[in-house]
Amino acid sequence: MLKVPQQQYIHFLRQMDGCSIQEIAKQTKVNWRTAKKYADRENWNKGFEVHERRFLILGECTEIIDTWLTEDGSLPRKQRQTGTRICSRLKDEHGYTGSLRTVLSYVQYRKEQMKLENAPSYERLEHIGGEAQADFGTHQVVRDGQYLERKVLTLSFPYSNAAFVYPVPSENTECFLEALKHCFKEAGGVPRRIWFDNLSAAVVSVGKEGQRTLTETFTKFCSHYRFEPIFCNPASGNEKGNVENKVGYGRRNWCFCQDQSEPLRSV
Repeated sequence: MLKVPQQQYIHFLRQMDGCSIQEIAKQTKVNWRTAKKYADRENWNKGFEVHERRFLILGECTEIIDTWLTEDGSLPRKQRQTGTRICSRLKDEHGYTGSLRTVLSYVQYRKEQMKLENAPSYERLEHIGGEAQADFGTHQVVRDGQYLERKVLTLSFPYSNAAFVYPVPSENTECFLEALKHCFKEAGGVPRRIWFDNLSAAVVSVGKEGQRTLTETFTKFCSHYRFEPIFCNPASGNEKGNVENKVGYGRRNWCFCQDQSEPLRSV
C-alpha cells in the first residue's frame, strides 16, 4: 500500500497536470491499477469497519439469555440475576457446556446494547421565523400597602429570542385577548403561528385524539388577526420552553427592585 504523500502525488498529477493513467504509472513506477485507484479517488476519508461480536459457542442460548435479561429489567436491581447465576441455569436447564467467562462476556455485551437501545432519544429544536409562544405568569405587586397577584402575558419569538409582556388582572378571555392585542401592537405585527397551553380562555375541551374545541370568541379573534393557534399536549409545557424561560426571566428581572427585597408597585 502506498504512503499518503505518494497517493496525493498521484492524485495531483491527474487533477493538476492532466496526466494519463499510463503516464502516472510510468512516472511513479507503480502498477496502472494502483495509479488509477488514487488518481480518480474523490473520497479520501478513511472508512471505519464495525466488527460485530460473535458468540458461536453459546448458540441458541443467546436468545435465552436475552429473554432473562429483559425480564430482569422490570425487577429491582438487587433481585436481578448475576452472570454466574445465568451460567448455572444454562447448565442445569439447557445443558450448556461452555465456560463461565463466555457467558459473563455475553451478558456484559448485551447489557450495554440494551442500555443503548432503551436510551431516550432527543431532537434538536429548531424554530422558524414568524412563530411565537404565549404563556401567563403570576407576579406579585404592591398596591395600597397590600400584596396582590397579577397575571402577565408573555409573547416570545424563539427565532429572534425577543419577547413582549402585558399585565392583566386575571386569565379570563377578555384579559387574555386584550393582552394579545397589545403584544401584537408592540411587536409591530402578528406572528403566523402561536403556541399556547390548553388554557380555559381559549380551549373548551380536549378530545381523546387531541382534537380541541375552541371558544367562539377566541376562534373569531384568530380569524380576525389571521394566525394559526397551536396547543401543547396536556402537562407538556416543555414544548414551548422558550416562553417558559421568558416568564421566569421577567419575574426575576422586570418585576423586582435591584435589591430584590420589594416588588415594584403596579402602574
